[in-house]
Amino acid sequence: MKSLQDQVAIVTGGAQGIGGATARRLAEEGAKVLIADFDLTVAQANAERIRSAGGVAEPLATDVSRTVEIQAMVEKAVELWGRLDILVNNAWGGKEPDGSALTLTESAWDYAMNVMVKSLFLATKYAAPHMQKSGKGSIVNISSVHGLLVAPEKLAYEAAKTSVIALTRQTSVDLGPLGIRVNAICPGHIMTERMQARWDKNPSFLELFKAQYPLRRVGKPEDIANAIRFLCSDEASFITGHALVVDGGVTIQFQEELGIAQAQFFRDHPEMNLP
Repeated sequence: MKSLQDQVAIVTGGAQGIGGATARRLAEEGAKVLIADFDLTVAQANAERIRSAGGVAEPLATDVSRTVEIQAMVEKAVELWGRLDILVNNAWGGKEPDGSALTLTESAWDYAMNVMVKSLFLATKYAAPHMQKSGKGSIVNISSVHGLLVAPEKLAYEAAKTSVIALTRQTSVDLGPLGIRVNAICPGHIMTERMQARWDKNPSFLELFKAQYPLRRVGKPEDIANAIRFLCSDEASFITGHALVVDGGVTIQFQEELGIAQAQFFRDHPEMNLP
């Protein structure tokens, strides 16, 4: 039997990138997946890809910065399939550039915190009661190596991703007695579809970037999806409150020179910065 057979999962930001690969991986293991994403067109394409492979998936346009849409997302999964077993809080993003305490706008800070921290709290709040009914559930929150390390002019992102780890640890204590496990993933640099398009314009620096990793490569979305699949399965039944680093070893190294070099590159090439 597949490891997640007949379980019901929600993946936020599940249209592409890490979320897209995760939705496909969970479906491969037998889960029924609600793909909640801001971009409905791309979410529909990923759902169709899953269905073509014999899986079960439905797309749902979802803005996780809005409480009412998070509630609707949870209700939709339960309406479709009668239960909820897995929640992957992956959606992230910002509408304005990141920066330092001197340059970051208040609106950029607020939006980042709403999308990358508050949405996790709210999704957990509305999902957990449904998991409690079956006495079992798994929540996986996507943090980052930037939740463990810092780089110049990434205040909003790093504050948010650090908060994800704290939220994960605390909710694991509160929800553990209900049978709900809560873990986090801290990915290194992952070659998503959007990042591939940006690196295609700067291939020489990508090779330098890869050289900073002990494994001499950056990650693939499937690397993170596989780790999420594990944390959602019974194989990880005694793991909770953990922040699993999946980063090719980059965080075990001295980071100052790398951080400075990367910061200068992104200043020189603003088109490489994701929104």
